[in-house]
Amino acid sequence: MRTTIRKLGNSKGVIIPASFLASLGIEKTIEIELKDKSIIITPVQIREGWYDNYQVEKDNDAWQGFQSLKSEESDWEW
Repeated sequence: MRTTIRKLGNSKGVIIPASFLASLGIEKTIEIELKDKSIIITPVQIREGWYDNYQVEKDNDAWQGFQSLKSEESDWEW
């Protein structure tokens, strides 16, 4: 497919057909890189649901072993 480069403000751009974007799963965010004399555009994979099955171990307390300095204790109001 041939297309033209268009002026967009101080930059230039190319219109990518919606069918191309849909077939690649590109919705909003892309990675763009220059390789040899080609422009490579790839979709960014969003890590949806990566936290869904995360479980905190009850014995793993982030504050375990933490000791405040005695000199700091008077500065805090609880």
